[in-house]
Amino acid sequence: MSEFVYFWFRRDLRTTDNHGLYQALNSGYAVKCVFVFDRDILDLLEKPADARVEFIHRQITQLNHDLMGNLEVHYGSSREVWKQLLGDPHAKGLYVNRDYEASAIERDLYVEDLCKASNKTYQSYKDQVIFEQNEVVKDDGNPYTVFTPYMKKWKLRLSQQPVIQYPSENHLNQLLKFDAPEIPSLESMGFAPTGMEFPPTTVEQGRIRKYEEQRDIPSILGTTRLSVHFRFGTVSIREKFEKGQSLSEKWINELIWREFYMQILWHFPRVENESFKPQYDRIEWINNPNDFERWKSGTTGYPLVDAGMRELNATGFMHNRVRMVVASFLTKHLLIDWRWGEAYFAQKLLDFELASNNGGWQWAAGSGVDAAPYFRVFNPTTQLEKFDAQSVYVKKWVPEFGTPKYPRPMVDHASARLRCLETYKKALG
Repeated sequence: MSEFVYFWFRRDLRTTDNHGLYQALNSGYAVKCVFVFDRDILDLLEKPADARVEFIHRQITQLNHDLMGNLEVHYGSSREVWKQLLGDPHAKGLYVNRDYEASAIERDLYVEDLCKASNKTYQSYKDQVIFEQNEVVKDDGNPYTVFTPYMKKWKLRLSQQPVIQYPSENHLNQLLKFDAPEIPSLESMGFAPTGMEFPPTTVEQGRIRKYEEQRDIPSILGTTRLSVHFRFGTVSIREKFEKGQSLSEKWINELIWREFYMQILWHFPRVENESFKPQYDRIEWINNPNDFERWKSGTTGYPLVDAGMRELNATGFMHNRVRMVVASFLTKHLLIDWRWGEAYFAQKLLDFELASNNGGWQWAAGSGVDAAPYFRVFNPTTQLEKFDAQSVYVKKWVPEFGTPKYPRPMVDHASARLRCLETYKKALG
């Protein structure tokens, strides 16, 4: 067998414009591609129904086809898998694209040490973002914690360092050809098909052009629904950025928000479990389990909140405007810890991404970077009147709305708002 290098697919499940894959294919060695269904992650999920695993499995099947059957797929702990694979004397190194979550960084340091111990190279590259880590920071080198100045510096950096694409798809003749084992089935890993529909990887240009005027209306398809593809790297962020740049600045700003939260998570990994503003961890949450169950099931008596939660439970998706309303309702009307809501979204969202989910929930609770001030409490009724005045979205997901079967509001908005303000003031001094 000839010498080769490994490429490990993770959050980059495509052959086109894949930075790490491109570098591996141009390393001078043949490339053996590997994917691991990592039990360290999968064993934490709710079985058998997790649409994300089904989505990944479907994409791995397509990826294996794109790689002409030359994808080696494992099911097990990634640490143990690489301990075994790096023992191959013909392997010269491992190529990956970087991840920015604490658990992924810890995993990758472990695998990098395995490479060093077996005298193999370890090469990592930026792929899932335009700018990463310390590439967009203040003039004094400190990270930004407010979005607008970060966005301005991000755009200045872009003018100095234009986006480069990496045509990995043009170099697949460098793939190592071998008899790859059969891809493990969903069932063999304890999962099953959910029947959930997944959004396409392409978006009509007209939808992006109208993004700013339509993005807050939940009853229409006014957003791109690309978030799940950015999450798993089934599309190239560079390609979509280049195409969207001339269509909608507001949409580009949303991509920058994603990178803002990613760099916050990388610079301040404690936010995964703690409030960015420590004083917010002094809030005396009520954390009523029955209230939490009503919120989860979409039976709060507030139509926009209930529609959002039912859409999430049924489809793994929730419109972004509605996400803000339901998060504000949980943390401020019900005084339930934002971590409870964040964990439920992490369980249900098809596009779950730790940085954005954490950033969004802390924004709603007022505890995060660039957060909504604690005294801003969304009124779910006025939000409904503003963004779903004809109740088109609500009636789709809450068919009993307007009938005696629909429950009365579980809390009074005015009273809940006052209780929230008093509780927050007490904690924040």
